[in-house]
Amino acid sequence: MTTTATLDRPATGSGPQVRAAAPSRPFPLVRHSLALTKRSLIKTWRTPEALIDVTLQPIIFLAIFVTIFGNAVAGSTSQYLQFLLPGILGQTIAMGAIAIGVNLNTDIEKGIFDRFKSLPIPRVAPLLGAVTGDIVRYVIVTVVTLLTGYAMGFRIQTNALQATAGCLLAVLFAVCLSWVSVWVGMLVRTSGAVQGVMFLIIMPLSFGSNVFVETSDLPGWMQGFVAVNPLTHLVGSMRGLFLGTPMGNHVWWTLAWCVGLVAVFMPLALRAYRRKV
Repeated sequence: MTTTATLDRPATGSGPQVRAAAPSRPFPLVRHSLALTKRSLIKTWRTPEALIDVTLQPIIFLAIFVTIFGNAVAGSTSQYLQFLLPGILGQTIAMGAIAIGVNLNTDIEKGIFDRFKSLPIPRVAPLLGAVTGDIVRYVIVTVVTLLTGYAMGFRIQTNALQATAGCLLAVLFAVCLSWVSVWVGMLVRTSGAVQGVMFLIIMPLSFGSNVFVETSDLPGWMQGFVAVNPLTHLVGSMRGLFLGTPMGNHVWWTLAWCVGLVAVFMPLALRAYRRKV
């Protein structure tokens, strides 16, 4: 009886204390997003063929366009290479943003996001992790394009700080543009449809810009569209930062487009994501 009474009494200060619940770790969205970024990087590392668009594509584009159009457009292939490389970098890094929408749509079809829903993580963490993980793709396409250009004779005419700023601006633009691809990936039914819709968006932006020729050489009816095209401002910024050509307000317009793309398409993508999963 004595033992039972002793066990039934509440614990006093001299007895064992009940362990307090461990405090939750701060910034759960950041932590879980970074963990899913790591997942995205591991997935990319294990499927290197998924990097074809950011490795072989800029090499092929530079070789084809410089060889075929160099003499006709600029009078020599070396001069056209100097003009074309920032344009090819802008085009290929924009096209590289298509893959994230395709990959997310594929993951949803396979039921991977259903598993994420069962985990104690913020619902937007998978999207943020995927977008952050895609930064590696944009860095790769930038490095490959510049190395290929240097092998072909391209030379940066400014200092290292300006050249680095041009590369970072290209990566920033691609990250912001990727939210358009994420939104499309949440709306359409198949990964093939994502690729088709995004090509319909990127291709007019690529060819209706100053990527391949100067704006003044394009038809008058097209120049109005070229003047507001975000790729025009991105490429104009990179030409100024790489080659020292007049930039005007291209950098500010590029940054404005980055803010606008995120402000419009990130909420749309998150809303479509919540509805789909």
